[in-house]
Amino acid sequence: MPDTLRQHWIGPDAEKGTVASIATLGPRGTSSEQAALYLWADRGTSGPATIELHDTYEQAGAALFDGTATHLLVANAYAHVNTFYMSPKLRLAGAFVFDTPQYGIAVSPGHAVGSRPRIASHPAPVPLIEELIPDEYRAAELVLADSTSAAAAKAQALDTDLALTTEPAAKANHLQFISRTRPIRMLWSVFQLGTSD
Repeated sequence: MPDTLRQHWIGPDAEKGTVASIATLGPRGTSSEQAALYLWADRGTSGPATIELHDTYEQAGAALFDGTATHLLVANAYAHVNTFYMSPKLRLAGAFVFDTPQYGIAVSPGHAVGSRPRIASHPAPVPLIEELIPDEYRAAELVLADSTSAAAAKAQALDTDLALTTEPAAKANHLQFISRTRPIRMLWSVFQLGTSD
């Protein structure tokens, strides 16, 4: 785990060995997957990690409702996280602070990028673009993706010139960073079935 990793749990009751399976946002390489791996290592039952990766947090929530997962993990940076907090069928099992993998602006090696590139990003980290994009570029068009991994896949397929993505997603999609990188300290919420008290 990176030196910058900071994890702190806050109530109510997620304890070691109580998490049997986790549903969260995928595909592989997302910050959600990395947080799920931490959650499993810290609170999971014994044995290999049981983590289901879904195209959306709503699909991950459906896995909880249909019984294929015991816990749902959602980043509090997600614009619609309130849907899960307000659901009468869910209860907050706990929350933790966890640094994401390094975020940066990535490109497919050898791809010629003009001064006004199209850049793919998940909506949550969009504010980082202004901070991280190298001075020689100005984003001409933002292309939204369902996850940081989906953003990386768009750049790898040359559907966009660049991607704001995480280090694992860049690696999985054979991209290289052209900007400095940095992690984001984020709050992650863990939900279970049950009524909120």
